Amino acid sequence: MPDPIASLSLMQWLSPAFPTGAFAYSHGLEQAVAAGEVRDAESFAAWLGDVLELGAGWGDAVLLGCGLRGEDLAKLDALGRAMAGSAERLRETVEQGAAFTLAQAGLRGQELPARILPVAVAEAGRDLEMPAAQIIALFQHSFASNLVSAAVRLVPLGQIAGQRVLAGLHDKIAAIAARAVGAQLTDLSLSAFRAEVTAMKHETLDVRLFKT
Repeated sequence: MPDPIASLSLMQWLSPAFPTGAFAYSHGLEQAVAAGEVRDAESFAAWLGDVLELGAGWGDAVLLGCGLRGEDLAKLDALGRAMAGSAERLRETVEQGAAFTLAQAGLRGQELPARILPVAVAEAGRDLEMPAAQIIALFQHSFASNLVSAAVRLVPLGQIAGQRVLAGLHDKIAAIAARAVGAQLTDLSLSAFRAEVTAMKHETLDVRLFKT
């Protein structure tokens, strides 16, 4: 059985209360809503599902899984930065990762190198007595939850509609985590190109509520 204290620690790190500023990033969703590509619960569920399975969600899951297995963190960090599909996507993972690392350093009372978010979580997660699949799944769920929160404000979606979208993605999140546990760096492949282009266009959106 997983250590309940480890589970609580991970929940703390991935909660909105942990100071990563995740609420400030929409992963290009703001632009997708402005362009009419995401306009209701159904289109948002399709958009988010593709980002999780084919875009940054899968890429981050692989980096996290490799990091938890003991791969060189500096190498993973450099690769993750290089694979960012846009300046805003890079900013999102770098800034959140730096904030996560800073908070971890404060909790641990030691200096830690700033890393992109999935690699920073992998470094901290190595000390947890938890199955890697569970860590990856909860990381993915946290990412999806933040985007659901953004969609509730942007589309806008009702709170219940947002929760239905998130609940409907639980099977997909679990499947992604199961695949990522044994994935190698050669399994990294990002094909959510439209989401990347949307993130690029967000840089010039006239009125923006989110950084990305």
